[in-house]
Amino acid sequence: MAHIGLLGFLHETNTFAPGVTTLAQFIEADAWPGLITGDEIFSATRGMNLAISGFIAAMQGSEHTLIPLLWCSANPSAAVEDEAFEAIVSQILEQIDKAPHLDALFLDLHGAMVTVSHEDAEGELLARLRTRLGPDMPMVAALDFHANVSAAMLHHTDGLLAYRSYPHVDIAQTGARAAQMLKRILAGEPVYTASRQINILIPMPWQSTLAEPACSIMQYARSLENSDTPEVQFIPGFPLADIHDSGPTILAYGRSQAQADQAADLLYAKVEDARQTFQGKLLSIPEAIALIQAHPERRTLLADTQDNPGGGGTGDTTDILHALAQQSVRDVCAGIVCDPAFALAAHKAGIGHHIQGSLGGYSGTGAGPLTGEFEILATGNGRFTGTGPFYLGCNMDLGLMARVRYGTIEILVSSKKQQAADQAMFRHLNAEPAQYRVLVLKSSVHFRADFAALADDILVVAAPGENTADLHALTYRRLRPGMLIL
Repeated sequence: MAHIGLLGFLHETNTFAPGVTTLAQFIEADAWPGLITGDEIFSATRGMNLAISGFIAAMQGSEHTLIPLLWCSANPSAAVEDEAFEAIVSQILEQIDKAPHLDALFLDLHGAMVTVSHEDAEGELLARLRTRLGPDMPMVAALDFHANVSAAMLHHTDGLLAYRSYPHVDIAQTGARAAQMLKRILAGEPVYTASRQINILIPMPWQSTLAEPACSIMQYARSLENSDTPEVQFIPGFPLADIHDSGPTILAYGRSQAQADQAADLLYAKVEDARQTFQGKLLSIPEAIALIQAHPERRTLLADTQDNPGGGGTGDTTDILHALAQQSVRDVCAGIVCDPAFALAAHKAGIGHHIQGSLGGYSGTGAGPLTGEFEILATGNGRFTGTGPFYLGCNMDLGLMARVRYGTIEILVSSKKQQAADQAMFRHLNAEPAQYRVLVLKSSVHFRADFAALADDILVVAAPGENTADLHALTYRRLRPGMLIL
């Protein structure tokens, strides 16, 4: 019987986003729990679509004992300030020192965290853990689909298991996969690793496993798995990180080095053959509105992908909303604009009242705030449970929220930024998404898991924001030689 430590430290870092990510952002709850330690990890994550939840569930009934240490995350944003990273790592090491005994470690990580001083933050964390725990302790980590896998991450772990879907509907399942791998390692089974970096950067909207070529690539990876190569993975990476290891990785684990290498080489060739097909159509705002107006009988989702908080967007840009209001497009609901001051003003005014004010646009990106008269249609405390596949079971805390009417359009407002990827966000404010002809969602891909069935058309719109979809608009300085930007 082994005593297995549990810890999580997650952040997806957009190195092109302004500012820094602070300790407070890891401490506070949003769609996921805030910083938690000890047994609270069991209660706070139970039933959620989180890797640590899936790991814990998969270990129930086993002979192993789980020792919860620390778990935290922060919304995707700018580089993590050094003080925040050091404070959390210190807490992790303190929790390890307080643990009575550890035989193995499970880590719930993202794989694309960058700090002011460490472009491979997970590699730095794992190196410190190895120093503390020794070279022989089994360590297995779950990673995000967008992980930028480094040599240090591979060197300091016995297994890395990444989500297989985008939208990430299999996060908890990934934790369960990690549990199975760790069980095999603890039972003494050999594990050999083969990794291959691919020198391309894939824009976020075109990584979706609901579309080609990612769908077929993932299916092919599954076809390569068997008892001799139990894990064969395509990890597309996070392209908004200007670092040496940015980009996709092929990762295979086998019972022999030859078996792992063979699977990795086959999948590498599959991705190389498909590299030029990772593409899609980005529409301008006028193009998207023209299509809506030309087909009034069709239900349409507008993905405001570049202001997606799930990729480092501020969640406050208003360019699409300005255009829809100016064109008097009706039967529209947009979510979610993050503006805590406006949300507070809406609560003070109350449902049914009208206020003069400004909404969004405070980050300085794009067209600026919406100004004028707003009717308060609904208010909420921002606490509700996710019901869609991505945020399933998540006890959200988005602060004060409101639904308002501005001209012909309705808008959801929150006090904390969060991408609009769950219909529960609308229902919390008494809005039924299926009743609208047009939904504007600040999300890149995750919205598809819960909203795609409502729409005849999904249009990906290029409006201002920090979650850049056209990677050629960015200036990269730290990529490894030979990288191709798609």
